[in-house]
Amino acid sequence: MTPASPGSVVVAGVDLGASGGRVLAARVSSSDVALHEVSRFPNEPVLAGGTLHWDILRLYASVVSGLRSAASSFSLAGAGIDSWGCDYGLLDSAGTLVGNPVHYRDTRTSGVSVPVPASALYAATGIQHLPFNTIYQLASSLGTPALSSASTLLLIPDLLAYWLTGAVGAEVTNASTTALLDVSSRTWAVDVIEKAGIPAGLFPPLRQPGDVIGPVGVVSGGVPLIAVGSHDTASAVAAVPASSPAFAYISSGTWSLAGLELTAPVLTEESRLANFTNEAGIDGTVRYLRNVTGLWLLQECVRCWGTAVESLSSLLVSAAAVPALRFVIDADDPVFLPPGDMPGRIASWLSDRGLPVPSSPPEIVRCILDSLALAYRRALLAAQSLSGRHADVVHVVGGGSKNELLCQLTADALGLPVVAGPAEATALGNVLVQARALGAAPGSLDGMRALLRSSGGLSLRSYSPDGDVGVWEAAALRVGLD
Repeated sequence: MTPASPGSVVVAGVDLGASGGRVLAARVSSSDVALHEVSRFPNEPVLAGGTLHWDILRLYASVVSGLRSAASSFSLAGAGIDSWGCDYGLLDSAGTLVGNPVHYRDTRTSGVSVPVPASALYAATGIQHLPFNTIYQLASSLGTPALSSASTLLLIPDLLAYWLTGAVGAEVTNASTTALLDVSSRTWAVDVIEKAGIPAGLFPPLRQPGDVIGPVGVVSGGVPLIAVGSHDTASAVAAVPASSPAFAYISSGTWSLAGLELTAPVLTEESRLANFTNEAGIDGTVRYLRNVTGLWLLQECVRCWGTAVESLSSLLVSAAAVPALRFVIDADDPVFLPPGDMPGRIASWLSDRGLPVPSSPPEIVRCILDSLALAYRRALLAAQSLSGRHADVVHVVGGGSKNELLCQLTADALGLPVVAGPAEATALGNVLVQARALGAAPGSLDGMRALLRSSGGLSLRSYSPDGDVGVWEAAALRVGLD
């Protein structure tokens, strides 16, 4: 990556996921964005005393090391952090962390409820019911010494920002995942918080993407930490290279987030029952989406097969030769959520329903990809129906954008063109918001997306629908995905 030139800046993006993180440096100018990976590190949870925790101090140390490496190689103008949502750390009155943050997959929220009717909670927050939403994590902790001694709650990127700068706050896109933020006013939902019995004083002032948090103390030169869309999907959607507002998106990875970008939330009872969520996006937008099982199914099969089968790239070539829609499952069935023997569970799901069962790895791979395309079809058709918005094109971003067969099947299932890429959407959204705050990127979402489309290093691929969408409708009916 070339150094910053007049009219350009170099910023560091910290991108944290549930299994690993990385620090990237990005040169951003009015005509180009170039990424360079500085460091990559694992993010492994720890089971201690029967509770699953994040190893937050090791994660912080990895972030600090990555930022120092970036600062030693580049003249940084800023840094920003994005991560997953819902999880948090608690600080006492002296600003000291009260215990390690608990992992969202911990069982402490099993069966936990709050004294707020589901319809009222959705009408205020617009967030789909997930057992690990922050509101349920806090409800499970009521009366514990940790919560009783806490003065401040900080979500994961805000906690790391606090340690880097000493400044306390909550970035709004991540705060929206908690089911404790009023999605219409974008302020803390005090009425919901109080009815749930949660101390309202825990919640710090809100920040907006682009706000300067403060200088990073562990890096020389006073590099400013800048609030970005700190929920990773908010950053990813900001980097969708759409040329018009009539687009749908699929942020495709281990999980897939499929939906629309709206200007206002959809808070109807029909939307709640369809399990759609309204999360805050960049510049006042709403990420109206549904969580869809993603490439987890394929990843687990490949892990189970090990070296007994050909490479994934060869499997995908072989799967493309398998006739379409011969084997179809409901990819969102909870039976597929845990790890372990995914090929066997797929076979059992089909045989239990008297449906044909794949007999080889390529047939199983084709079953998974056909089924994911059907799940995307269901989610995006529902999103359009519930919101009253039409999509003319589907943008697939994230690692799944590299899966050519899945992208083509998605186009076929929806009868819409698909544009795949960028694979690095989350990191690109992170660094573009920073660059905009520093005056080196366009001031609007449309402008940032135009910059991405014109960037020389960005690889996009288009897929046109091929065949009769009616065969997909029939397959959806066959397994109850209509």
